[in-house]
Amino acid sequence: MLLNVTILTPYQAPEAGNTQRPFNMNHYATKKSAAQSMLDVALLMANSSQLKTVLHSGAQHNFYTPLIALISLSISLQVIVGLLLLFIAKYDLNDAKKQPRLNTMNNMATVFVFFTVLINIIITALGFESGG
Repeated sequence: MLLNVTILTPYQAPEAGNTQRPFNMNHYATKKSAAQSMLDVALLMANSSQLKTVLHSGAQHNFYTPLIALISLSISLQVIVGLLLLFIAKYDLNDAKKQPRLNTMNNMATVFVFFTVLINIIITALGFESGG
């Protein structure tokens, strides 16, 4: 028994009987940026809560100054990533003149997210419960 399989590429135009629409890169990028922004907001809220806990524990905490610095750096990087994602979602990906700039902005956002994750791993390792 032979099976007849048709593989549709994302750029294939719809034919008669084919209800699949062409792949829209702008729509995909906007959804991706929105999802990343929601995760960024969740991490921002967690870092704000950590900062509040460290500030309430006071300078007697063993890692008070490093935690304040790391949490502040993490929050700053998250704000930068959020702004980059807003700009990436704003531009038309199909415009060939803007693609190098969008690629650079996307690479920058990826690097900043990587460093944010590393910083948050260090924050978690140092701990932030009151009393050290």
